[in-house]
Amino acid sequence: MTNPESELFEMVANPDLESPVLVLALEGWVEAAGATRAAYQQIKRSSEMKLITRFNTDRLLDHRARRPTMKLVDGVIQRLDWPSIEINLLEQEGQRPLLLLHGPEPDHEWKSFAQSVVKVAIELNVGLVVGLGSYPAAVPHTRPTRIACTASTPELVTKLEFVTATLEIPAGIQASIEVAAAAAGIPSLGIWAQVPHYLSATGFPPATMALLEGFTELTGIAIELGSLVEKSLATRSRLDDLIVQNPEHVTMLEKLEEAYDNLHDSRIQLPSGEDLAAELERFLRDQ
Repeated sequence: MTNPESELFEMVANPDLESPVLVLALEGWVEAAGATRAAYQQIKRSSEMKLITRFNTDRLLDHRARRPTMKLVDGVIQRLDWPSIEINLLEQEGQRPLLLLHGPEPDHEWKSFAQSVVKVAIELNVGLVVGLGSYPAAVPHTRPTRIACTASTPELVTKLEFVTATLEIPAGIQASIEVAAAAAGIPSLGIWAQVPHYLSATGFPPATMALLEGFTELTGIAIELGSLVEKSLATRSRLDDLIVQNPEHVTMLEKLEEAYDNLHDSRIQLPSGEDLAAELERFLRDQ
């Protein structure tokens, strides 16, 4: 009898690796300011990528929602570029091997897909799974970007100096993979950058930089930040110049700063992110 999971992926290569880190950088659910995609782009610049695993997107994706790109030359179809989900290997001298799972979040067969990813992880001796993400929060752009975390065990949480929470929210595919990895005995973590609510629909380099720095802190794998430092400073400076034009927006920003600075002070009562940031968001979009 055919194993349905085996039809979901193809092992293009099977290198002998020593405890690599598997990074989950799938595009889809909750990706405020495009921070996950930007982090992926920065990571893949660090080394030449080698294709390891290719997943069957005919089964995993709804191509009406994620259509292939057609290239026409003088009315003649030259090719179709189909969306792909792949695991690639990046190796840098003196550093732990890095496996990078990237592509659109699957539309179908989540459980089988998560099990397939774990099967590949076991085959490649993966020692740690790390998911990357970002979400909108009631935080100001004038403060350092906070990193929140999810973890497969309480023991892992105690080792981290990231923000934690207790809540019930809709999950993305990365959570499914992290849970499946933990069930297979592979430690798994998710790190999430908190993006100012009023900037969630636009790029915010400080969130990308914070994700990469958090990843390095967790794994010891250094990622070259390149121009992210300069872009982050320029972004914050531009936002300061825009907001200072309106005293009401300055007041709202000060409330966000107060709440940020007094995160554990129960006396600070902050309105919801939607209520506090809606006006700022409208203003910045107009600009």
